[in-house]
Amino acid sequence: MSFFNDWGSWLPTLLTGLWASARVAGLSLLLGLPAGLLLALGSGAKSLSVRWTVIGLVELGRGMPALVMLQIVYFGLPNAGLTLSALLSSAFAFALTTAAYTSEILRGGLQAVPAGEVEAAEALGLARRDTLRFIVIPQGIRIAIPPLMGFAILIFQVTSLAYTIALPELTSQAYSIGSSSFRYTSVFTLAALLYLAVTIPTSFLTERIEIRLARHL
Repeated sequence: MSFFNDWGSWLPTLLTGLWASARVAGLSLLLGLPAGLLLALGSGAKSLSVRWTVIGLVELGRGMPALVMLQIVYFGLPNAGLTLSALLSSAFAFALTTAAYTSEILRGGLQAVPAGEVEAAEALGLARRDTLRFIVIPQGIRIAIPPLMGFAILIFQVTSLAYTIALPELTSQAYSIGSSSFRYTSVFTLAALLYLAVTIPTSFLTERIEIRLARHL
């Protein structure tokens, strides 16, 4: 029973870390998803220079590990005269990773919109901008919702990397408790359960939404 003895005293600190992890993940998605949509639209631009620039940015973002991106943002921006807190640096770095990966998810969703609907919009005289705004983007996002939710779970887990820049998120708090109590197994087991308390219900919700959307389509 000694394995669980201090869980009650550790829990408030770990919950504070969990809240920090959730804030980083939320900000990353809030910034990264719109950027991902812009990249997805840019990858299909008629201009060859725009298209190749977007493809280059996406491949750079996907090819660079999130940890490396985090270190570049946190330590590199101050050299450029811009200093961000650990929380904002984490959110910005993970937002760049989010934009790169979700651009491919959203591009797939946009391309899955039936071509007949686009052709019908063109036959009705809708401008390309209005076709994207009212037909392609709403349906494409709807198709992409399940994989986007799955990626959101991944970003929440990736926030654990922020312990490397001393952000007091869940993993960092668990490590701090472990270093003072030397009960790493016990405290990280509790931290793992807190991660699972978020990811498992979200995964179940993602599956339900995917089934419902598939039935509708």
